[in-house]
Amino acid sequence: MYFRMLEDPTHAAVTYLLADLERGEAVLIDPRPDDLPLLQALLAEQRLACRAVLRTHGHLGEVPAEALAQALEATAQALADGDCLPFGDERLCALATPGHTDACRSYAWRDRLFCGGLLGIGECPAQPLPQQPAALWDSAQRLLRLPAETLLFPAHAPRGRGVSTVGEQRRSHPWLAAPSRDECLRRIRAAGAAFDNP
Repeated sequence: MYFRMLEDPTHAAVTYLLADLERGEAVLIDPRPDDLPLLQALLAEQRLACRAVLRTHGHLGEVPAEALAQALEATAQALADGDCLPFGDERLCALATPGHTDACRSYAWRDRLFCGGLLGIGECPAQPLPQQPAALWDSAQRLLRLPAETLLFPAHAPRGRGVSTVGEQRRSHPWLAAPSRDECLRRIRAAGAAFDNP
């Protein structure tokens, strides 16, 4: 097992590299174009072939995952809910978690979940507020039913904190730990008003 986080402090974005060192296969989650030389060097250093490039979410104007995959001699995968992707002797499985954007996916691997912008309300520079707040609540409830010790890794970490747990988010998320769906949506609407009227 090999696991690396690459943080970009300028954009508060995080790329994840997961690999089976013995079998020489890797998967990348949310790679950035600027990181390509570093990613290629890491893959070469560990003698890894990149099996797939995955995105938790995407925004207009971003370099398509297909272009990044081609540069890494990999494939861009769009896994459906419940689909699993083998790499070496490892498996990564997709969960549909729409809300931040319509086609958001989270990816489960071992004791970890890579959840993109699902929990980071206000943290994605391209889209601070969820595209579909009601869907985001439903997706978050699905995630928060996972075991409390599950490690959560976001696509953006603006305060330098790249990991939390399901138990922590259940207790203290500013919106998603709300006592009800209506209260969560009210808080998101209030945040939207604050963005519109700084």
